[in-house]
Formats: sequence, structure tokens, C-alpha cells
Amino acid sequence: MNVSNQPKFSLCVYCGSREGNDPRFAEAARGVGQWIGAAGGQLVYGGGHAGLMGQVADATQAAGGRVVGVIPQSLVDREAANRRCDELHIVSNMHERKAMMAERSDGFLALPGGIGTFEELFEVWTWHQLGYHDKPLGLLNVAGYYDGLLAFMKQSVATGFMWEKTEQLLQVGTDVGSLLPAMLAGMRSSSGDAVPLRDVI
Repeated sequence: MNVSNQPKFSLCVYCGSREGNDPRFAEAARGVGQWIGAAGGQLVYGGGHAGLMGQVADATQAAGGRVVGVIPQSLVDREAANRRCDELHIVSNMHERKAMMAERSDGFLALPGGIGTFEELFEVWTWHQLGYHDKPLGLLNVAGYYDGLLAFMKQSVATGFMWEKTEQLLQVGTDVGSLLPAMLAGMRSSSGDAVPLRDVI
């Protein structure tokens, strides 16, 4: 790829392989993809074609952005891979998937999703707390989906199991047009010297 065609940033997006039962979830996923593409960025995600994953990937490419998918062979075997990705990396297991996604990204954003999305978000959040990276973390709270989780995080702080500064590492927003520019301001370029994450897993 020519240097002039290099994406300005790479954003890792965690989200559901289902669309959920509220159309605002898919609308938000498309909005994130459109914003990434319009801003000259690159999407790094789990490489699936279904649910919110497919929505954000398709919208990114439609807006002119690049899409990097990382998917384990076991999910490819179930015909879940998005073959339209600009780069599709097929790896052996989930550990390799998460390590590659983290290393290829300048920031992390979670959209609505299930336990896989929760696990991925909490892992990179923990890595940040422990000093393994200093990349921005974002949570797009669509239609109040994460209200209960955010309340529980405050309970964790109040009961002494989490520092308030750890809670504050996560940037929370309800609007793509506000949250993503705030995250972008905290990102380094894709050529920045990020702390390797492969040794964390």
C-alpha cells in the first residue's frame, strides 16, 4: 500500500454477531462504520459477516475505509467469515485473534453485544489499568443498553473493588459524532510505538 493510502488510524470495534431486537443498534453500528471511513480510518474487528459485525464492516467500506478482519479457523468452518474484508486473517484460536486485533489498533470501541463483546472490552480495559497499553477505550451506550453495566461499575468503585481512575479510563458516550472524535484525539498514529500485547495473553 502506498504511504498516501495508509489509514489515518485503526479502530478496533467489538460488537455482537447478532443485531439485537432494537433497530437503533444496527443504526449505530452503521454510523460507526461510516464515521471510520469518512475520517480516513481503518476498522479492525472480528471478521464476521453477521449481526452488528457485518453492519459496521459494510458501512466502513461503503464510506471508503479499510477493513481488517481477524477470525479463528473454527468460525471460518461455520461459514461466518466476511470474505469482503480488505484483509482477512485466519488464526488458530481466540488468543491469537485478540492479540492481533489489539496490536493492529490505535483504540478500542465496544458497541452492544453479548458475552464475547463484554469479555473483549474488559480484557483491554484491564490491560490499560495494568499499563500494557495507553490506547483510548470507548463504550457506545446505544439505547441505554449498557446502563446496568455502568451502574455496576460505579457500585464496584463505591464498594472499594475498583479505583475511580480505572472507571474513568473508559470513555462513555451515546452519540457517534461526539464519542469517536474524542477517542481519535487520544490515538497515536498507526506507526506509534505501542507496547506489544502478545505477551499479555
